[in-house]
Amino acid sequence: MRQLIRAGIVGASGYTGGELIRLLHAHPEVELTAISSRTFSGKQAGEVFGSLTGSGYKFEDLSPEEIVARTDVIFVAAPHGVAMEYAPIAYAAGKKMIDLGPDFRFRDASLYEQWYKIPHSCPQLLAGAVYGLPEIHRHEIADAKIIGNPGCYPTSIILALAPLFEAGAVADSFVIADSKSGISGAGRKADPAYSFCELTGEVRPYGVLQHRHVPEIEQELSLLAGAPVKALFTPHLVPVIRGIVSTIYAWIKPGYSEELIRGLYEERYKDEPFIMLLEPGLHPGTKAVAGSNHCHISVDFDPATSTAVIVSAIDNLGKGAASQAVQCMNIMFGLDETAGISGYPPFP
Repeated sequence: MRQLIRAGIVGASGYTGGELIRLLHAHPEVELTAISSRTFSGKQAGEVFGSLTGSGYKFEDLSPEEIVARTDVIFVAAPHGVAMEYAPIAYAAGKKMIDLGPDFRFRDASLYEQWYKIPHSCPQLLAGAVYGLPEIHRHEIADAKIIGNPGCYPTSIILALAPLFEAGAVADSFVIADSKSGISGAGRKADPAYSFCELTGEVRPYGVLQHRHVPEIEQELSLLAGAPVKALFTPHLVPVIRGIVSTIYAWIKPGYSEELIRGLYEERYKDEPFIMLLEPGLHPGTKAVAGSNHCHISVDFDPATSTAVIVSAIDNLGKGAASQAVQCMNIMFGLDETAGISGYPPFP
């Protein structure tokens, strides 16, 4: 009998946790053996997520030691600080961990502590942790024991800019990113600021000049550029459930045309199963990616100002979180990278 990968989820009752249950349940190489939630311990998954009615899964309040003992890979879909409780135990036991929070996204513990205002309890593990963006760090992911799954906004922005920075086409080390996200990106919590009455018909910027994803974006773009890069990033909440559209502006060196810039994207992403470069004149939208691991990208160039306008769209709960984590798991275990996440989204 084929040996299935035993997977566990910490924080399984949040939106990302629920998406992980859905994806891993359907994965041909995975058995879900631990589904942990302190809030809903003892409840059937179908009581918390109506879509999981009949699945047979039950939430438990499991200690780090218990969940590590039951699994080969742990997905931590919880707020910052939680993954640090699990990482040393998983690492010592030779198990793999994918953190969907920020605890293992940064190479520098002091940068994490500066932005998240808590000490990093296991900085010795950061050197071996890998930023889980497969299109950029695929080879490192294959050998990693700990993955820092990227944030949803950074995923949309880094994938949109990678071909330009890798080619050295950006004129100065500065970009502007304007992003719009569905409300599910705020998490599953009872907060009047995210209620139906507050957000329906509303578009609202937040985290202006102080969003915690800025250092993550700058870290990865700087690595691609081989020099420090600064990003001016402004996120907005829009009244949709899921999806992110990022519009990014980059100033381009002399000698480039839209055709040459587009060629960089075609060459860079021609073999990537989840990156779709749209035809000229078409632009990404959230409906076309919702429920998938896809990233849609469009490329435009204004020669009068030497400005490239790159637009990307992802599902913040998919490529921005759960399905990207599954993509990383597939790579870590030597599976087909698209296993369990190859589907196209429903429409409309």
